[in-house]
Amino acid sequence: MALSCCLRWCGNGGSGHIQLKEMPAVQLDTQHMGTDVVIVKNGRRICGTGGCLANAPLHQNKSYFEFKVQSTGVWGVGVATQKANLNQIPFGRDAQSLVLRHDGAIYHNNEERNRLPANSLPQEGDVVGLTYDHVELNIYLNGKNMHCPASGIRGTVYPVVYVDDSAILDCQFSEFYSPPPPGFEKILFEQQIF
Repeated sequence: MALSCCLRWCGNGGSGHIQLKEMPAVQLDTQHMGTDVVIVKNGRRICGTGGCLANAPLHQNKSYFEFKVQSTGVWGVGVATQKANLNQIPFGRDAQSLVLRHDGAIYHNNEERNRLPANSLPQEGDVVGLTYDHVELNIYLNGKNMHCPASGIRGTVYPVVYVDDSAILDCQFSEFYSPPPPGFEKILFEQQIF
C-alpha cells in the first residue's frame, strides 16, 4: 500500500517533481577501441591487441583513475585524444597520446618525457594510478607517487589503455584500490561538474 502511494505521487512526474537522470558509469568505450580489442567485465577489462578510450573526457581540473595489471605483456596507460589511432601500438608515438608504457617509460610525440624510478616497473597484480590536471600526468604505483610527471598533450583527452602480447588490464574509474591524492577525484561527466 505504501509503495503504491509513493508511486502515485512521483511515478508520473506530476507537478512540482523533477525527474532525475542517472549518469552513466565511466568505463571503457566500445565505440572507441581498436579492431582486435576485447572489452569485458562491464567495460572494465581489456585484452586482445590495441587500445581503447574511456567514455568520459577529462573536463574537470583534477582527475584520478587506476589500472590493475592482471596479466603482464605489452601495455600502456595514460591519456589520449579521440584522434589517437587505437590500432597502432605502442601509444605515445604522436601528439595524440601521453602514456606510461610497460617498460616504465612515459612517451608523448615519440619522445620519452620521463621514466619510472629504477626497480619500480609495474608487475602482475600491481595497481597503476594516474592523475591528470590538464597540464601534467603523474603516476602512482600501488598508491605511492613515483615523482615522474610528464606533459605536452593538448586538447580534450580521455583515459586510454592499450594491450598486446597477452596483457590484461582492469580499469578502476571509481571505488579505487588506493585513495586519490589530495585534490583529485574520480572522473565526472560534464553534467556532474556544474
